[in-house]
Amino acid sequence: MDKTVLALIYGGQSSEHEVSCMSAATVIGAVNTEKYELIKIGITKDGRWILNEGESVSPGSWENGSTRAVLSPDAGIHGLILLREGKAETKRVDVVCPVLHGLFGEDGTIQGVCELAGIPYIGCGVLSSAVSMDKVFTKAVVERYPVSQAAYAVVLKKELSDMEAVIRRIEEKLPYPVFVKPANAGSSRGVSKAADREELAAALAFAAAEDSKILVEETIVGRELECAVLQDGGDILVSGVGEILAAAEFYDYDAKYNNSDSRTVTDPVLPEGKTEEIRRAARAVFGAVDGRGLSRVDFFLEEGTDRVIFNEINTLPGFTSISMYPMLFEKCGIGLEELVERLIRSAFERAL
Repeated sequence: MDKTVLALIYGGQSSEHEVSCMSAATVIGAVNTEKYELIKIGITKDGRWILNEGESVSPGSWENGSTRAVLSPDAGIHGLILLREGKAETKRVDVVCPVLHGLFGEDGTIQGVCELAGIPYIGCGVLSSAVSMDKVFTKAVVERYPVSQAAYAVVLKKELSDMEAVIRRIEEKLPYPVFVKPANAGSSRGVSKAADREELAAALAFAAAEDSKILVEETIVGRELECAVLQDGGDILVSGVGEILAAAEFYDYDAKYNNSDSRTVTDPVLPEGKTEEIRRAARAVFGAVDGRGLSRVDFFLEEGTDRVIFNEINTLPGFTSISMYPMLFEKCGIGLEELVERLIRSAFERAL
């Protein structure tokens, strides 16, 4: 019996390239190679698609590969175009596993190519991915549901030419301190906190380096909590709640991946009823954005009020050694190998 051909795509052009490579290593280790023929395709930071015929997916180990492997939008090919030694050949692919975080991966772009090609793929669809990647659009969608979220203002990069007017508009709506975030960056890239006008101007410029649209939010003081969602057939499985214990003032990129003092807890003690409230809210947000496959939904539990406040949804959450998504399902009794198998199965079920 022929193996199912699984194309795993990782790396990418976003600021989360290195995180994607770490996630890919974890997923690769969980793929049943007796059942699947695994093809590894790395996308370099400058956008070249490389067939990785080696063992390692770590940055620097595969970028100079000589064979290009491009996922064709041609439904007749239903797979890859391989460019090897000046010759082109095709390779059929049965299912795509995008292990891409951030822009050009988590935003509906790779999903659109898969749709054109007619190839089943893991994760949310084009619209769901695009809406969830853009924090501003996510807020607009979730506002229609009974889920609390932080007050916010939206700033366009082109408006920063009149920084004084932008700052004045934000100050009229939100009290200091505020959080400033690129609308379309993940892993807390470009995020900073501003306690006054000077810091706000610097934070806006910092976020504008990542994206042309910026989200400014009121500061929510409280515990950072996360919930994992998995679509398994017609069922939506929602994990328990995990907590982020950041070593820094907030859980920025450095605190996540470079500070060993940051910790994640998969069984935090919460006030009575709050675990179920968060799980219900995670399910509601996943449904609001028309989620498919998997997502991680992040919340705050506000200090002093115990309000559950939605923060953001990640439609291709990390699978690194410190990532909450696989740890939460491990806590539920779904190990990594089974989790990956269920995700692959969900891709085929959606394509029927």
